[in-house]
Amino acid sequence: MNYIGDLKNKNVLFLQGPMGTFFKRADKLFREKGAVTHKIAFNAADWFFSNKDNVINYKDTPKNWNNFIKEFLITKRIDKIFLFGDCRFYQKATIKAALKLDTEIFVFEEGYIRPDYITLEKWGVNGNSKLPKSKSFYEKLPEVSEQPKALQMKNSFYIMVISAIIYYFIANVFSFLYPHYIHHRNFSAIKEAFYGVRNFMRKILYLLKDRSYDNYLKTGLSKKYFFVPIQTCTDAQIKKHSLFKNIEEFIEIVLISFAHFADKNCFIVFKHHPFDRGRKNYKNTINGFAKKLNIEKRVIVLYELHLPNALKNALGTVTINSTVGLSSLYHGTPTIVLGEAIYDIKDLTCKGMSLNDFWKNKSAPNAKLFKKFRNFIIKNSQINSSFYGDMGDLKNI
Repeated sequence: MNYIGDLKNKNVLFLQGPMGTFFKRADKLFREKGAVTHKIAFNAADWFFSNKDNVINYKDTPKNWNNFIKEFLITKRIDKIFLFGDCRFYQKATIKAALKLDTEIFVFEEGYIRPDYITLEKWGVNGNSKLPKSKSFYEKLPEVSEQPKALQMKNSFYIMVISAIIYYFIANVFSFLYPHYIHHRNFSAIKEAFYGVRNFMRKILYLLKDRSYDNYLKTGLSKKYFFVPIQTCTDAQIKKHSLFKNIEEFIEIVLISFAHFADKNCFIVFKHHPFDRGRKNYKNTINGFAKKLNIEKRVIVLYELHLPNALKNALGTVTINSTVGLSSLYHGTPTIVLGEAIYDIKDLTCKGMSLNDFWKNKSAPNAKLFKKFRNFIIKNSQINSSFYGDMGDLKNI
């Protein structure tokens, strides 16, 4: 399916993509389809991971970016813009300028459906998505007899890690060439390397420590616990599409509600995000709140789990707006969303229900409605492709 239109003789602009070669490869593909492509680099790593014959370096101040991108879009007669994420400074300003000029915007993001899909939506993703969010829309869709099946894209965690190391190293070493660049999170190569090493060490440690819980969740604890996936501390989903100031506030609110309104014989299981293993450890925070609430024996903090197993055996899932919520619905587990999410739809999630009521009055997702919803978002926002593996269906767009 092609929802970006014909690329022949179109002027296309690539901004920052995922760290690595994905946008460089996409650039080449689009040229083969007849597009005239441009790329803007904001730091040396952006330049390094670009095709050198069409890259423009932006070295001016953030203050001047608005005027620069507006003039660039006009003079280059840009028809379509492709970028990764829509909440970073340069992306937000570009989207604002493009909307005024009626220039089409396509936003890449991690897949709503994982692991073999990536997201590509027109105008925005996540909380800015234009996907329908009403139950009635999906109810009116035809019945779905068979769900779309994705080919495995050989997505490589190691390629992602190596790409990130190279990106941060080059960007930091040559930062003097781009003195005004602002990154959306910490941009120290030394700190990122430290976090990366600690992430790997913790992964090995927690694999050994948490292994026994995979079996325990489907035996002794099955249907006796609520599951809480912790999102990354730098997730724009939290900053832009929820009312929480940070993860700590979310944890506190969830535990207070659980302590006062959940049945006294059930448990709550927190799982850390794999990308945050080296960056943040919330165990002491969680245990501290649990102790104050006198529920420490009912609170479990884990790091390495088989996610489908954890979701299938849970009483319910509590999330801000993680894509884990979609996986929870897939497994038929009652889910409550405390922020904005594309899947927070009545009769899919417990939309409209308070967290305090959720513990005892939760309801499972409507299976027929979910099949229609999942089928629709795959066809209208997902590409069977990988940022760090095979390009897959992107070749056919």
